[in-house]
Amino acid sequence: MKNNTLSVLVEDSFGVLSRIGGLFARRGFNIESLAVGQAEVEEKSRVTMVVGGDDNIVVQLTNQLYKLIDVLKVDNITKIDCVEKELMLMKIYTDGLKDRTEIIQVAGAFKAEVADLGKIHTILEVRGSNDKMSSLTNILDKFELIQVARTGKISLTRSLIKEEKLLSKLVFF
Repeated sequence: MKNNTLSVLVEDSFGVLSRIGGLFARRGFNIESLAVGQAEVEEKSRVTMVVGGDDNIVVQLTNQLYKLIDVLKVDNITKIDCVEKELMLMKIYTDGLKDRTEIIQVAGAFKAEVADLGKIHTILEVRGSNDKMSSLTNILDKFELIQVARTGKISLTRSLIKEEKLLSKLVFF
């Protein structure tokens, strides 16, 4: 089953995320990744979710989402050229300078940043794709991983649909 990325513009209203989650749960669909935040318009939020399923399932989910009163726009951006990122914080037990030095060198190769250094831990911040984060986690597997926190995928299309509509209306002489 392939994953699809949906970008959903919603009203900032009490319980909107709960209603979206309930819709998926009632239909037996799993949300692989979920990120919610303020959108470009005041009092609106953008929900970026990754869901499994073929094109027919995504069309069905899109139609169901539009039935929710707070949902304004749903875009399946899976096949559109996008900038996609996730954020991960990982706390690693460090037993001495040698461990810490090796962890920082590996982090540097992945363009991860040291977010915190404690007496017995190092916290790394890494941004990028799911594959990048999995690779870093696998390489650092020999160290004791204390905690991990990850955001869901966030994504923006490279070309705006609004821009494309405006450009198509322009008359060139």
